[in-house]
Amino acid sequence: MHDDAPLVQMRINRFVTERLQPAIIRASVAVDIQRWEAPGEPVSFAHAVAQPFEPVEAGYAWGKPWGTTWFKVAGTLPAEWADAADARVQLVVDLGFDSAQPGFQSEGLVFSASGSIIKAVEPLNTGVPLTAAPGDAFEFYIEAASNPDLSQAWTFAPTPMGARETAGDGPLYRLAGMVVALRDNTVWSLAQDFWTLHGLYAELPAHLPRKAEILRALDLAIDAVDPQDVAGTAQAGRDLLAPAFAAPAWQSSHRVHAVGHAHIDSAWLWPLRETVRKVARTFANVDALIEQNPDFVFAASSAQQFAWLKEHYPDLFDRVRRRVAEGSFVPVGGMWVESDSNLPGGEALARQFVAGKRFFMEEFGVEPLEVWLPDSFGYSGALPQIARAAGSRWFLTQKISWNETNVMPHHTFQWEGIDGTRIFTHFPPVDTYSSELSGSDLARAERQYSEKGVANTSLVPFGWGDGGGGPTEEMIAAARRTASLEGSPTVLLSSPRGFFEAAEAEYPQPPVWSGELYLEFHRGTYTSQARTKRGNRRSEHLLREAELWATTAAVRGAADYPYAALEQAWHTVLLLQFHDILPGSSIAWVHREAELRYEEVRVTLEQIIDRSVRALAGDGTRTLALNSGPFDRAGVPALGAGELTAGRAAATVSRTAEGIVLQNDRLRATLDADGLLVSLRDLVTGRESIPTGQPSKVLQLFRDTPRQWDAWDIDADYVRTMTELRVADSVEICESGSERVAVRIIRRFGSSTVEETVSLSSGERALDVELAIDWHERQKLLKLAFPIDVQAAQAASEIQFGHILRPTHSNTSWDAARFETVAHRWVHVGEPGYGVAVANDSTYGHDIRRTGEGRSTTVRLSLLRAPLYPDPESDQGEHRMRVAIAPGAGIPEAVEEGYRLNLPLRPVEGVGVEHIAPLVRVDGAGVVVEAVKLAEDQSGDVIVRLYEAHGGRAAATLSADFDATDAVLTDLLERPTVSPETLLAPSADRSWRLELRPFQLVTIRFRR
Repeated sequence: MHDDAPLVQMRINRFVTERLQPAIIRASVAVDIQRWEAPGEPVSFAHAVAQPFEPVEAGYAWGKPWGTTWFKVAGTLPAEWADAADARVQLVVDLGFDSAQPGFQSEGLVFSASGSIIKAVEPLNTGVPLTAAPGDAFEFYIEAASNPDLSQAWTFAPTPMGARETAGDGPLYRLAGMVVALRDNTVWSLAQDFWTLHGLYAELPAHLPRKAEILRALDLAIDAVDPQDVAGTAQAGRDLLAPAFAAPAWQSSHRVHAVGHAHIDSAWLWPLRETVRKVARTFANVDALIEQNPDFVFAASSAQQFAWLKEHYPDLFDRVRRRVAEGSFVPVGGMWVESDSNLPGGEALARQFVAGKRFFMEEFGVEPLEVWLPDSFGYSGALPQIARAAGSRWFLTQKISWNETNVMPHHTFQWEGIDGTRIFTHFPPVDTYSSELSGSDLARAERQYSEKGVANTSLVPFGWGDGGGGPTEEMIAAARRTASLEGSPTVLLSSPRGFFEAAEAEYPQPPVWSGELYLEFHRGTYTSQARTKRGNRRSEHLLREAELWATTAAVRGAADYPYAALEQAWHTVLLLQFHDILPGSSIAWVHREAELRYEEVRVTLEQIIDRSVRALAGDGTRTLALNSGPFDRAGVPALGAGELTAGRAAATVSRTAEGIVLQNDRLRATLDADGLLVSLRDLVTGRESIPTGQPSKVLQLFRDTPRQWDAWDIDADYVRTMTELRVADSVEICESGSERVAVRIIRRFGSSTVEETVSLSSGERALDVELAIDWHERQKLLKLAFPIDVQAAQAASEIQFGHILRPTHSNTSWDAARFETVAHRWVHVGEPGYGVAVANDSTYGHDIRRTGEGRSTTVRLSLLRAPLYPDPESDQGEHRMRVAIAPGAGIPEAVEEGYRLNLPLRPVEGVGVEHIAPLVRVDGAGVVVEAVKLAEDQSGDVIVRLYEAHGGRAAATLSADFDATDAVLTDLLERPTVSPETLLAPSADRSWRLELRPFQLVTIRFRR
C-alpha cells in the first residue's frame, strides 16, 4: 500500500473539527441574561439575588480584575424537545473562556433559583444539566469570578494584576453567550471514540499493525458518517469503530489506577478567598459527576479546604460528607494543607498531620493513610518518620520529575528518612497531577515507568488542577474506553488506597532511597519573600512559648488552657505553610495577607504568654527571665523561669592596630576598617577560624535572572556575576557595656542600605550579627559569606527533628545539582576535632562549598532576592535578621546556638516570684524537648514531644514536676503506640528512663 497516513490524519482532524464537534449540539435556543456586579468582595447568594439585575447580551464586556458578577439566566425548554431521543438537555455557558488554560481564569458557580448549588462552569466544563420538562421555564444564578489569568502563557513577565490596588478596573472578559442546548449523546460518544483512538494511534510505534488498524478504522468511520446528517449516521461510525475497541490489552500492558483528582493550590496566582470558591466549584462538579458515575472515585487533600467548605457552603459540605460515607469522595493526605516540607519546623510539620487527621476523623470518621504532596518543592529527610509517627503508610509525589539534571531511578520504592524510618513511596510516571487520560498521558506513564520487569502498576491522578476544576465526563469516557484496549495501558477507575495496596502486593521488596528527596529546581523558594519566611519562623517559636506557658499555668491551676485560641493560631500558621505561600511563589495579595495574619498570630500568642506567666507569677516588683528553650541559660532552667545569674566575665571592645576587637572569655573577634571579620579566635583552644587573606562576614550581591519561574528559581550561573560589598560608609563602636559590646557598620549600594550590628555578649560562645536591610534592588540576590578555616568534607544542616549531611564537593552530577540547599536554624562545618556553627533566626537558603584550594570552607546564607514574577514588588523594603557564628562548636553546640538565637530569654517585669519551675526536665545529652502542651482531646493530660538531636544513640531521664500518674508512648495523634497496659517503666519520683536511636522522635502522654 501507499503510505497515505499523513493524508488520512488531515482528514480525521478536519472531520472532528468541522463535522463532529459542531454536531454534538443538535439544537439550541437563546436565554434571557441579566447581571449584577458586586461592588467589593464576594457576597452570599441571598445578598446577591436581592439586588437589581440589568439585561445584557452576548458580547457584553464584564468583570474587573478580582471582581464578581452575578448572572441571572432564565428561559423555557422547547416543547418540541419532548420527543428527542438519545439526547441531553443542558445550559451551555461561555463566560468568555480561553479554553487553553483551565483553572487560571474566569469561573462560575451555578445556583438554582432556591439557592442550591448545582455545579460549576469552567473553560473545559461548560454544561449544566437541566431537569425541567420540555415546555417548562427555568431560572439559574451564576456567581462568575473575573480572575485575571496571571499564568500569562508562562512568560514570567511582571504584572500589576497580583494586587487589587494595582490591577485596575477595566473589564477582563467578554460574555461569549449562554444557550439551552440539546446534546446528541451518540455524536458526543463518537467524538470520545475518535479522541481515544486517535490519541492511541499517535503514540504507537510505526511498525505495529495495530497502528495501521486504528488509522483505517477511523478512516472508514468517517466514510460511514454523512456530513449532511451527522446525528443520523453517527451510530454507523461507532459500529465501525467497535472492533477496534473490542481488541483487548496485551497481557503485559502497564496497569494504571486512575484516581480522580483536582490539585487546588490553596493560594498562588489567586488569593486565599478565591480558593474558598474554587473548592466549592470543584467539589460541586465532582458531586455531579459521581451522581452519573457511581464507580468513579475522587481524592481530595487538605483539611483546610474541607473546613472552608463547611464554613462557607454548609449544604455542599453535607453532600460531600455523604459521598465520603459511600466511598466515592476520598479525603487523602492527612495534612492541614499540602504544605511545603523543606521550610516548616519539626513541630509545625507534625501539626500538619495532627490538625489534618483530626479534622478528617472528626468530620468523616476516616483516617487518610497516604501522604499526598504532588507539587511541593522537594521533600525533607525527616518526613518519613513524621508521616509514620502520624499513622500514615504511603507517600505520593510527582514533583521530583521536574529535576533539571538527574532522573530519579525509581517510581515505586521505600523512602528512608534520617532516623531509618521507611515509607512506601510512589512517583506517578505520568509526570502530571492533572492528567486527562489522553493517549499521550497513558503512553508516557508506561514508557517512563522505571520498575519494568519487577512491577507494572502506577497511579494516574486525572482532572484539571492547579486552579481546580477536577475531572470531566470526557475523562471518565476515556477511562472506560481504555479499560482494556490493545496498545494502551489498562485503566482502572480506582482509589489511592486501592492503588497502594495493589502496588505493595505486587512489589513487596522495592529498592530503598535514603535521605532527602532534593528537587533539582525551584531553589529560590528557600529565600523569596523574606517577610513571609520570618513570619513563619517567629510564629513557630511563639507557638512553642505560648503552649509551654499556657500548659504550665493550666497544670498548676493558675489559668484555663486557651484551646480555641491556640488551635486557631496553629491553623493560620499551618495554612500559610502551603507550598506556594511559605516558599514565596505567590502574588503580592497573598504575601501581604500573610504578613497581616502573622501579626494577628503574634498579638494573640503574646497575650497568651503574658496572661499565663502573670497568672503563675503574680504581681510584684521582680523581673523574671523566661527560658522556653530546651537548654539551661544564664542560670535559668530549660522550660522554666528565673532570675539571671550575675558574675559572668565582662565583654570588651577596643580599637587596636589590627582593627576593632570584641572580646570575652571565650572569643576574640577582629573587624578591619570596613567592618569585615578578619579574625575570630577561639580563646578556649587558641584556634583561628578565619582563613588568612579571606575576610569573613562579607555581603555579596549577584545578578538573579533565572531562565524561568522567577520567584521559584536560582540558576547555577548566578555565581558568575558576584560583587562583594566590602567598602563601608561608616564603622563605629555603638555599645561598650560589660554585658554586651557592639559595632555598627553601614553599607550603601545601588538603592539599598545595610546596617550591621556586630555584637558579643559576656559568656557567649558566638559572635552575633544583626542585619537591618532597606532593600530596593531588582533581580538581585544578596548573600552573606563566611569563609571558615576548616577542611570540611560535608556540612550538617538542621532540618526537622535532626540534621542532614551533604557533601561540600561537586564530584557527581547529584552533588553539583545541589548547589543551593535548605537549613533551618543552623549549619555546621568541621574537620576531625574542630568545627564551626553558623546559626540564623529567619534564613533558610544556604550554599556551602570547599574554597581556598580546598583547604577552607565557605558558608553562605541567602538573605534576600528581588524577583519580578509573580510579585513585582517582592521583598522590597525593610528587613531584619540575625546570624551568629560560633567557633569551636560541635553538633551539640550548633543545636544550642540555633535555639538560643530563635528562643531568646524573655524578660517579664512586675512579677512576684523568683522562679517558675519547669513542668518537665530532661537529664541526658542529645535529647531535646520540642513541645509541651495539653492533649488535643482536652482531657488535661500533658503531651511532651522530644527527639534525639545529635545523630547518635542517647539515654535520658525525663522527670515530671506535676501530678502525673503514668506516662504512655504515643503517636503524633496522641494514641498509644503500644497496648494501654504497657507504660513507660514507672518511678516513685515521677521520672522515666528513655533510650533513643539517632534522630528518633518520641511523643509521651502524661496522664493526670
